[in-house]
This record gives sequence, structure tokens and C-alpha cells, in this order.
Amino acid sequence: MAWAARTAAGIMAVVSPALAVAATLIFAGLPAEWRPEVTATPQTAAGLTFPAVGAFLIVHRPRLKLAWLMCVGGLGGAASDFFQATMLSAAAEGDLATAGYLRLAAQVGWAVCGLGLAMLLPLYSPDGRLPSPRWRLAVLLGALSIGTEAARQFVRPDPSPVHYPYPSVIPNPLQIPALTPYNSAILTAAWTGIFVTLALAALSLLVRMRRADPIGRRQIGWPLLAFTGYIVFLLGGMLVPELNWVAIAWAALVPVTVAISAMRYRLYGIDTVVSRTFVAAGLLAVVSAVYFGAGALSSLLVSGYDQVAGLVSALLAGAFFQPLRRALQRAVDRLLYGRVGDPRMLADRLVQAVRRGDPAEALAAVVGVLREGLAVEGVAVEVADGEPAYVDSGHVGASPREVPLVWHGERVGRLLVGPPSPRRFPAAHNERVLATLIPYAADVAHAVRMAADLQRSRERILAAREEERRRLRRDLHDGLGQSLSAMAMTLNMARLNLKDSPEAADELLRDLHAGMDSVAGDIRQLVYGLRPPALDDLGLAGAVRALAERAGGPAAEVTVEGDLDDLPAAVEVAVYRIAQEALTNVRRHARASRAEVVLRREPAALRLLVADDGAGLPPDRRAGVGLSSMRERTAELGGICLITGEPGAGTTVEVMLPVPASAATSPPRHYQTAPTGTQAGP
Repeated sequence: MAWAARTAAGIMAVVSPALAVAATLIFAGLPAEWRPEVTATPQTAAGLTFPAVGAFLIVHRPRLKLAWLMCVGGLGGAASDFFQATMLSAAAEGDLATAGYLRLAAQVGWAVCGLGLAMLLPLYSPDGRLPSPRWRLAVLLGALSIGTEAARQFVRPDPSPVHYPYPSVIPNPLQIPALTPYNSAILTAAWTGIFVTLALAALSLLVRMRRADPIGRRQIGWPLLAFTGYIVFLLGGMLVPELNWVAIAWAALVPVTVAISAMRYRLYGIDTVVSRTFVAAGLLAVVSAVYFGAGALSSLLVSGYDQVAGLVSALLAGAFFQPLRRALQRAVDRLLYGRVGDPRMLADRLVQAVRRGDPAEALAAVVGVLREGLAVEGVAVEVADGEPAYVDSGHVGASPREVPLVWHGERVGRLLVGPPSPRRFPAAHNERVLATLIPYAADVAHAVRMAADLQRSRERILAAREEERRRLRRDLHDGLGQSLSAMAMTLNMARLNLKDSPEAADELLRDLHAGMDSVAGDIRQLVYGLRPPALDDLGLAGAVRALAERAGGPAAEVTVEGDLDDLPAAVEVAVYRIAQEALTNVRRHARASRAEVVLRREPAALRLLVADDGAGLPPDRRAGVGLSSMRERTAELGGICLITGEPGAGTTVEVMLPVPASAATSPPRHYQTAPTGTQAGP
């Protein structure tokens, strides 16, 4: 029977546009007094497009209910237009009796079109089934409301000639005059039921979208977009008649969107279109309400001051715009994509996962949440470090999208986003998810790097401690021990020769003096390796100033803020060594003309800043021994070390170390040193 179905559909696809075109021609040939103000309606668009698209669907799927609704409903709309046009034509020629019967036929077409396209089609979209058996009540309400209004039109009494829009009243051959007192009540009840059913039909699509999987949401998004746009422009046309043409054009798009939905084409851009349509409609409605409401209130309170009212309205509307847009966008994302559509909910999930595990587990949670929120085949995070950490979920492919992870101006890694999966979300949603979650990913990547730095630092501290013990043992045993033993032997020989050979004893004592000088030098070297003497001789500020005054580099300006006298010894050594390494890098590699060193004591921290105007850091640089040692010294004391610099824009080393609060502070002191090492002035 498939051939019979296709034949019937083909006949309707031909007859319906023919009736719509014939109606248009008849309307155009009517006398001016019998021609209605609006001859083209959404029914006209339905008659031209719905049967043709429905027939196309029936050719592919002969049993598709939606296609038959489109064919029959579109034919009803075209028939309604045709019988209305012939009714007016017969009336213009004076045949009012025939015109009365043609009016009844037009009402039948209107009822078929309204029930089939405006009510049943959205209720049964996109799979030809109701969302649940309970929605049969909506079908019953729609049929009852449309049937009541059609029956009222069949038996209504003739209207008064005073308010009739045409020269003569077209009589109703089936009128029941006894219903005149009840006509208005029946009209109100019928149209109330019609509007409620239309609202329920749109609500059914929202319910389906909320319950559907991601592919189902995009499938439902097409008819939802079409019906929403049609209703918006239809209601707008009641206020602005020029929008009627937009409503007619939009009605012609409805069957196309239903066809796309029924054929399950995966045109994923519908997500973005629906999202922006809903957000724009919501903004337009609320901002207009605020604007006109504030304008009306201002006009009442400040009568005669239209400019003031307009200014107040604009300010109020502008104040509500951004918060409202964000709230609407979150609501639409949640509607379209469920839990993963709300970036804030993804962020909350991510925060909970980060709190439950260590940095490595947190990084895996970041990757998992991002992959789910972006609906891609794979996501990976690579932490920039001496030994890069790499965590992935799925497969990112050969050419993934790369997103840098930046923590307080320093690049700490990169995010790799793989190709889209079959349930991919649109680009607009992806950018919202990335904008929300990238800061969390950067924080976790920084924590992973700091944990790795700390672990390596601990290992190196243990190794360095053992190495230092070995070195001290070797130096004390092989150096000082041997020297002291030789000195003891020399002293004994000098004592034995003191009486018999004073000259030999004197020579031995001279050798003993030289050996003691050598031992003193070795001891100074050991002490300097443990703690730079400049810290004890000059203090931290003076020692850093002495580093800046060394020859061979650019002019360096040293600024000291706060009291540095009561710092812990470990903090002093760390700051001195970091400043020493940073200034050495400036002299050797930066090619800078000037440098700046800032030491600032804060209530609970000590900050060190070393900046230059040199060549900066190359994009592909890898952390060397010097940069790693600065980070490790900072991590040992629980501080933060940031090393930043763009090519050609200089390099900045910023270190913050926690220290106890200082009891006193002093005003900033500035020093300028020249490359030759001479102090230029306080």
C-alpha cells in the first residue's frame, strides 16, 4: 500500500498549493469593498509548504504520522483560504446564499488546519508519539476547543450590520437565533481552550527536550525553534502589523524544521540558534517591560519631562541587561544540555573532585569534566615542567586544539581538546565551558607542578644533605684533618729542635704559621658555603645591594621597603641566592639596559622582584638549572615563584615567601648603581 500512500500525498502536494494560488488570484480580483485588508495569512504559507514537505517525507517513510498531519493540515489551510476567497467573490456578485455555505466550508478547513498543524503537530513531534499518555488530555482539549469554535461558527446568529466589515451580511444558513445570549461565552471558552492547548503543545517540546539525550535535544530543537519564532512574530504582529509578513515567512519554515527533525539530520548548529533565540527573546521581553514600565512611572511622577523619563528607563534597562543575559544563558544551557550544559555546575563538580584528591587525581578530574562538558572524543592536560606531567581521557587525535593554561601571568601548561564526538555541542557552548573551567584547570596544573617541584626539591634536599655531609667529611678528614695532623707533627719537631737547633725550629714555626693560614682559608670557604658572610656583615638589604653593584651588568636600581632585620635565617639565604641567580641571568643572557630589584616586607610575607628590560623569555624555553633552583628554594619555604617574560619585553622574577609579621616598618629607600660598580647616589 506504500504506492497508494505516496499517490495520495502527491495529490495533496499538488492540490494544496493550487488552491492557495487560486485563492490569492481571487482575492486580487475582488472589488475594493469586498477585499479583506489581509489576504495572505500563515494559513497561506501552510497551504504552500506543508503538503509538499509532508509528501517528501511520505515518499521516504509512508507511515510517518507527522507527514500525514502536515499534508492534511496544509490542505485544510489552503482550502480555508480558497473557500473564503470564493465566498467573498460570490457575495460580491450578489449570491449571498452560496456565500453562506462557502463560509461554512472555509470554517471546516480552518478547523482541520488549526488542529493538525498548530496543536497535534508539535504534540507528536519529532517521533510521532506523545511525550506520555497523560498528554492525551491536551489532544482532547485541543479537539474539543477547535470543535466547539467550529460548531459555534456553524450555528452562530448573523452579526449586526453596524460592525460588519463588508457591504452586506453573509447569512448563516444553519444559524440558531436562540444561542445569541450564549454566543459570547461560547466564543471565550473555545478560544481559551485553544490558547491553552497551544501553550501545552509548546510545553510538550520543552518537556521532551529536558528528558531527551543530547542528540534528541538537538532533534527537538528544530521544531521548537520554528514554533517559538512563529508564536513570537504572530503575537508581535498583533501590535505591529508589519510583522505579519515575518510571521507568514516564519510559518513557511516550520515544515522544513519538522522534516529535519523527523529525518534526524545532525545539524548541530541548531543548539546555538535556539540558545541565542531564547536569550534574545527573553532579553527583549524583560528589557522592554523595564523600559516601558520605568518610562510610564517616570511620566506619572515627573509629568512633562519626557527626556528624564527616557533617561531613567534607559539606565534601568541597561543595569538589568548583563545580569539578565547571563541568567537566561545559564537557563537555556541547562535546558538544552542538562547538567553538563551549565558551566557553573561543571565547576562545582570540579571543585568537589579537587577537594577529595591529591593534585594528580584533581588533574584527572579536570580532564574528565572537560571531556564531558565539551562532548569531544578526548581531552588532555600537559603540565609544563622539567619532567612534563601528561593526563588524558580518550583520544585527542593528531591535531588537537591547544588552549594555554596561564596562572597569574605564567604559562603552566596546555589543554589539548580532541575532535568532536557524535553528541558534540556547538562552538558557543564550548567557549562558555572553557571560559569557566580553564582557570580551575590552570590552578590544578600549577598545583601539580608545585607538587612535582616540591617532591623533586625534597629528593634533592636529601641528596644535597647527604652530599654536603660527604663533602664536609671529606674536607674535614682529607683537608683540615691532614693539615692539623701535619701541623701537630711540625709543632713536635719544632719543640724537639728548639734547644739544639733554634734556626730549624724557627723554620718549622714559619711553616706552621703558613699552614694555619691555609686552614683558616679552608674554614672560611666552608662557612661561606653554609651561609654567605655578606648577610651577617651587611644585612639582607646591603648584601642584595652589593650583588647589584657588581661590575659587568646593566644599571640596577634597588628598592627596600619595610624592616628586614628580623627575618628568619633560611628566608635571608633563600632571597639572597635567588637574587644572585636572577641578577646573574640578567648579566649573562638578558641583554638589558637596566634592571630593578625590589625587596618589600609585608605583614606576613617578604616579596622579591627582579625585573629587566631585556630580550625576555623565548616561547619554547625549558627551565634550566638556575630557574629550577629558584623555584626549589621558594618551594622549600612554602612560597610562590613566578618567572614571566614575553620575547622582547623583558623578564620578571617575583618571589613571595611567608614570614612572621614585622613589628616596625621603614620608608622606601632607593639606590642607583652604575655598571662600573660605583654608587651613583642614595
